[in-house]
Amino acid sequence: MTFDYIHDIQTVYRKVVNATSRPGQLADLAEEVALLEEDGKNDCPASFLLLALTLFDQEVTFAVMSKKAEVISKILNQFTYAKPVAIEQADYILILQDAGEGALQEAIGKAKSGTLRNPHTSASLIVEVEKVSNNQTLQLKGPGIRTTAFIDVKTSEKWLELRQMKNREYPLGVDFLFIDQEQQLLSLPRTTQISENRVIV
Repeated sequence: MTFDYIHDIQTVYRKVVNATSRPGQLADLAEEVALLEEDGKNDCPASFLLLALTLFDQEVTFAVMSKKAEVISKILNQFTYAKPVAIEQADYILILQDAGEGALQEAIGKAKSGTLRNPHTSASLIVEVEKVSNNQTLQLKGPGIRTTAFIDVKTSEKWLELRQMKNREYPLGVDFLFIDQEQQLLSLPRTTQISENRVIV
Protein backbone atom coordinates (compact mmCIF):
# COMPACT_ATOMS: atom_id res chain seq x y z
CA MET A 1 0.00 0.00 0.00
CA THR A 2 1.06 3.59 -0.58
CA PHE A 3 0.20 6.71 1.37
CA ASP A 4 -2.98 8.37 0.12
CA TYR A 5 -2.48 12.12 0.45
CA ILE A 6 -6.23 12.75 0.56
CA HIS A 7 -7.79 9.82 2.39
CA ASP A 8 -5.01 9.19 4.91
CA ILE A 9 -4.61 12.88 5.79
CA GLN A 10 -8.36 13.15 6.33
CA THR A 11 -8.15 10.13 8.64
CA VAL A 12 -5.30 11.67 10.61
CA TYR A 13 -7.14 14.98 10.86
CA ARG A 14 -10.16 13.24 12.39
CA LYS A 15 -7.88 11.43 14.86
CA VAL A 16 -6.18 14.69 15.88
CA VAL A 17 -9.52 16.47 16.32
CA ASN A 18 -10.85 13.58 18.38
CA ALA A 19 -7.76 13.52 20.60
CA THR A 20 -7.97 17.28 21.09
CA SER A 21 -11.67 17.28 21.93
CA ARG A 22 -11.14 14.39 24.37
CA PRO A 23 -7.86 15.14 26.19
CA GLY A 24 -6.24 12.00 27.54
CA GLN A 25 -7.56 9.82 24.73
CA LEU A 26 -4.56 8.75 22.65
CA ALA A 27 -4.64 8.70 18.86
CA ASP A 28 -2.80 5.87 17.11
CA LEU A 29 -0.99 7.21 14.01
CA ALA A 30 1.22 4.14 13.50
CA GLU A 31 -0.51 2.91 10.35
CA GLU A 32 -0.37 6.27 8.56
CA VAL A 33 3.22 6.91 9.66
CA ALA A 34 4.26 3.49 8.34
CA LEU A 35 2.67 4.19 4.96
CA LEU A 36 4.40 7.56 4.74
CA GLU A 37 7.74 5.97 5.64
CA GLU A 38 7.24 3.46 2.83
CA ASP A 39 6.67 6.40 0.53
CA GLY A 40 10.35 7.26 0.99
CA LYS A 41 10.27 10.62 2.81
CA ASN A 42 13.03 9.65 5.23
CA ASP A 43 14.89 12.95 5.65
CA CYS A 44 12.13 14.21 7.94
CA PRO A 45 10.61 12.09 10.73
CA ALA A 46 7.43 10.66 9.24
CA SER A 47 5.32 11.52 12.29
CA PHE A 48 6.20 15.20 12.00
CA LEU A 49 5.71 15.27 8.24
CA LEU A 50 2.34 13.56 8.71
CA LEU A 51 1.19 16.15 11.25
CA ALA A 52 2.48 18.98 9.08
CA LEU A 53 0.60 17.65 6.05
CA THR A 54 -2.51 17.52 8.23
CA LEU A 55 -2.24 20.87 10.02
CA PHE A 56 -0.13 23.21 7.87
CA ASP A 57 -0.98 25.29 4.83
CA GLN A 58 0.46 28.36 3.12
CA GLU A 59 -0.96 30.67 5.81
CA VAL A 60 0.84 28.83 8.62
CA THR A 61 4.24 29.63 10.11
CA PHE A 62 6.45 27.13 11.94
CA ALA A 63 9.81 26.65 13.64
CA VAL A 64 11.80 23.44 14.05
CA MET A 65 14.07 22.68 16.99
CA SER A 66 16.40 19.86 15.96
CA LYS A 67 19.99 19.21 14.91
CA LYS A 68 18.51 18.80 11.43
CA ALA A 69 16.28 21.86 11.67
CA GLU A 70 17.35 23.37 8.34
CA VAL A 71 16.74 20.18 6.34
CA ILE A 72 13.44 19.43 8.05
CA SER A 73 12.22 23.00 7.64
CA LYS A 74 12.95 22.87 3.92
CA ILE A 75 11.02 19.60 3.51
CA LEU A 76 8.01 20.88 5.46
CA ASN A 77 7.99 24.06 3.40
CA GLN A 78 8.16 22.11 0.13
CA PHE A 79 5.27 19.83 1.09
CA THR A 80 2.95 22.31 2.81
CA TYR A 81 4.04 25.80 1.66
CA ALA A 82 4.04 26.82 5.33
CA LYS A 83 6.74 29.37 6.14
CA PRO A 84 9.64 28.74 8.56
CA VAL A 85 10.11 31.66 10.98
CA ALA A 86 11.71 32.44 14.35
CA ILE A 87 10.33 30.57 17.35
CA GLU A 88 8.71 33.72 18.73
CA GLN A 89 6.64 34.15 15.55
CA ALA A 90 5.71 30.53 14.84
CA ASP A 91 2.17 29.16 14.82
CA TYR A 92 3.63 25.69 15.34
CA ILE A 93 6.89 24.82 17.10
CA LEU A 94 8.24 21.33 16.40
CA ILE A 95 10.61 20.01 19.06
CA LEU A 96 12.42 16.79 18.16
CA GLN A 97 14.20 14.67 20.74
CA ASP A 98 17.60 15.45 19.25
CA ALA A 99 17.08 19.18 19.91
CA GLY A 100 19.00 18.85 23.15
CA GLU A 101 18.41 19.50 26.83
CA GLY A 102 16.38 22.61 27.50
CA ALA A 103 14.87 22.90 24.02
CA LEU A 104 11.32 22.30 25.21
CA GLN A 105 11.69 24.82 28.02
CA GLU A 106 13.02 27.36 25.53
CA ALA A 107 10.13 26.69 23.18
CA ILE A 108 7.53 27.15 25.93
CA GLY A 109 9.19 30.37 27.07
CA LYS A 110 9.39 31.89 23.60
CA ALA A 111 6.10 30.60 22.15
CA LYS A 112 3.48 33.25 21.44
CA SER A 113 0.48 33.13 23.77
CA GLY A 114 -2.00 35.09 21.69
CA THR A 115 -3.75 38.24 22.86
CA LEU A 116 -7.03 38.83 24.68
CA ARG A 117 -8.52 40.06 21.44
CA ASN A 118 -7.00 37.24 19.36
CA PRO A 119 -6.19 34.26 21.62
CA HIS A 120 -6.21 32.01 18.55
CA THR A 121 -2.92 33.57 17.39
CA SER A 122 -1.05 31.54 20.01
CA ALA A 123 1.35 28.72 19.21
CA SER A 124 0.95 24.96 19.32
CA LEU A 125 3.93 22.85 20.34
CA ILE A 126 4.45 19.47 18.68
CA VAL A 127 6.85 17.52 20.88
CA GLU A 128 8.60 14.22 20.25
CA VAL A 129 8.89 12.17 23.45
CA GLU A 130 9.89 8.65 24.42
CA LYS A 131 6.40 7.43 25.33
CA VAL A 132 2.90 8.62 26.15
CA SER A 133 0.39 6.39 27.88
CA ASN A 134 -2.63 6.38 30.17
CA ASN A 135 -0.60 5.40 33.20
CA GLN A 136 -1.87 7.32 36.18
CA THR A 137 1.00 9.75 36.69
CA LEU A 138 -0.85 12.94 35.77
CA GLN A 139 -4.52 13.71 36.24
CA LEU A 140 -6.51 15.69 33.67
CA LYS A 141 -9.69 17.71 34.13
CA GLY A 142 -11.54 20.16 31.94
CA PRO A 143 -13.60 20.39 28.75
CA GLY A 144 -13.98 17.08 26.91
CA ILE A 145 -13.27 15.02 30.06
CA ARG A 146 -16.31 13.54 31.81
CA THR A 147 -14.73 13.36 35.26
CA THR A 148 -10.98 12.79 35.14
CA ALA A 149 -8.47 11.22 32.78
CA PHE A 150 -4.93 10.04 33.38
CA ILE A 151 -1.74 10.24 31.35
CA ASP A 152 2.00 9.75 31.58
CA VAL A 153 4.56 11.50 29.39
CA LYS A 154 8.02 9.90 29.38
CA THR A 155 10.55 12.62 28.65
CA SER A 156 13.65 14.02 30.35
CA GLU A 157 12.41 17.54 29.68
CA LYS A 158 10.59 19.48 32.40
CA TRP A 159 7.43 20.95 30.95
CA LEU A 160 4.47 20.71 33.30
CA GLU A 161 5.25 23.64 35.60
CA LEU A 162 6.28 25.82 32.66
CA ARG A 163 3.02 24.95 30.89
CA GLN A 164 1.03 25.94 33.98
CA MET A 165 2.79 29.30 34.08
CA LYS A 166 2.40 29.90 30.34
CA ASN A 167 -1.32 29.10 30.45
CA ARG A 168 -2.19 30.83 33.71
CA GLU A 169 -4.10 33.70 32.06
CA TYR A 170 -6.77 31.90 30.03
CA PRO A 171 -7.66 32.30 27.15
CA LEU A 172 -3.97 33.08 26.58
CA GLY A 173 -1.60 30.14 26.41
CA VAL A 174 -0.22 27.36 24.25
CA ASP A 175 -1.49 23.95 23.17
CA PHE A 176 0.57 20.74 23.17
CA LEU A 177 0.71 17.72 20.90
CA PHE A 178 3.01 14.94 22.13
CA ILE A 179 4.00 12.17 19.70
CA ASP A 180 5.98 9.18 20.93
CA GLN A 181 8.22 6.51 19.41
CA GLU A 182 5.24 4.21 18.84
CA GLN A 183 3.36 6.98 16.97
CA GLN A 184 0.84 7.52 19.76
CA LEU A 185 -0.44 11.09 19.88
CA LEU A 186 -1.54 12.94 23.00
CA SER A 187 -3.22 16.33 22.65
CA LEU A 188 -3.35 18.76 25.58
CA PRO A 189 -5.23 21.96 24.74
CA ARG A 190 -4.74 24.95 27.04
CA THR A 191 -8.19 24.35 28.57
CA THR A 192 -7.00 21.08 30.11
CA GLN A 193 -6.06 21.27 33.78
CA ILE A 194 -3.16 18.99 34.71
CA SER A 195 -2.00 17.96 38.15
CA GLU A 196 0.22 15.26 39.55
CA ASN A 197 -1.73 12.21 40.65
CA ARG A 198 -0.93 11.85 44.33
CA VAL A 199 -2.66 8.48 44.63
CA ILE A 200 -1.24 6.23 41.90
CA VAL A 201 -3.00 2.87 41.66
